Amino acid sequence: MVNLLKSISLVFKEKFKHKHTHIIQAPGRVNLIGEHTDYNNGFVLPCAIDFQVIVAASVRGDNIISLFSANYNQADEFDLSERIDFHETMMWANYIRGVVQRLVMLGYKLKGINIVVSGNVPQGAGLSSSAALEVAIGQTFKTLCDLDITQDQIALCGQQAENVFVGCNCGIMDQLISAKGEEGHALLIDCRTLETKSVPIPDDLSIVIVNSNKTRGLVDSEYNTRRKQCEQAAVHFGVKALRDVTLKQFTQREHELDPVIAMRARHVITENTRTKQAAKALKLGHIKKISQLMALSHISMRDDFEITVKEIDILVDIIKDKIGNQGGVRMTGGGFGGCVVVLVPSEIVNGVISAVHSQYQSQTGLNESIYVCQARNGSGPI
Repeated sequence: MVNLLKSISLVFKEKFKHKHTHIIQAPGRVNLIGEHTDYNNGFVLPCAIDFQVIVAASVRGDNIISLFSANYNQADEFDLSERIDFHETMMWANYIRGVVQRLVMLGYKLKGINIVVSGNVPQGAGLSSSAALEVAIGQTFKTLCDLDITQDQIALCGQQAENVFVGCNCGIMDQLISAKGEEGHALLIDCRTLETKSVPIPDDLSIVIVNSNKTRGLVDSEYNTRRKQCEQAAVHFGVKALRDVTLKQFTQREHELDPVIAMRARHVITENTRTKQAAKALKLGHIKKISQLMALSHISMRDDFEITVKEIDILVDIIKDKIGNQGGVRMTGGGFGGCVVVLVPSEIVNGVISAVHSQYQSQTGLNESIYVCQARNGSGPI
């Protein structure tokens, strides 16, 4: 973090010829359990992690938003008084443009701002670098323009920007945990009401994220397809979202559904139950129960929701063989590549890392990236 702050400060001064007035951060996240339940108005159990998007910023004297990405070495600029259009070549800029457009549409009075963006959230790994960027920008405008906006509203603004401006129909989880994370805790989030409950992570447990480094193909189109399939199932049951269907109701009418739609619905309905059970087990420190629930979650994602890939399944098998019921492991994120999350006693973390190092590359031809994380606070000034 110290090197990141020093670097972004130097870049800001080089680009804008003066020192920034504010540094804002927003973290990435890992979801311990509750996959593809958020846009079904269900339950998720993520935590913010100590990988962040950092924004250095200062207010200008005009209506211009001047941007520079230190990661991409690219600049963008647009005028608040004019229509904010989609940028055809720089996707990173669209997450920012989308948030600013949404704030303008909601009636917030914004000022021109100079912004440099940097960060160390691994991109394309399913750790929500895009949501962290959206929340960091929302938090920046809240801070520099003294906006009367809540953390929930910052999260919703980011989600709407991604849904409408960028065109990915994500749920609310990623933005909400980035905005509201709590150090040492996961949050059980009710994605319908946005109610959050803090769930302490036992001090002796570590969060290990293993990036498969499998290139994620077609993830946005497949994500949108899964969402439509879930919506079809909800319509069949006559409810607003699959969160409102019990397992008993599903079982009684499963035969009425297209087999693929039934599989998608079964995953969401059972995953909601697993997520609430996992929150209780984590609070009580019942690691064997967590192990069981995370294993069932992965099987459901693999067989019913069909979003895992061979490399991810291999990683899960390697780690599960090592930890047994001492901890949990599952795919995390949207799917089709990305990461697995491991929740294990700190004393066996090195054993997990060694097992992955010695087996994954030989079985897949890919080299993994491993991050040992802590649960951190959500977005805010540094």
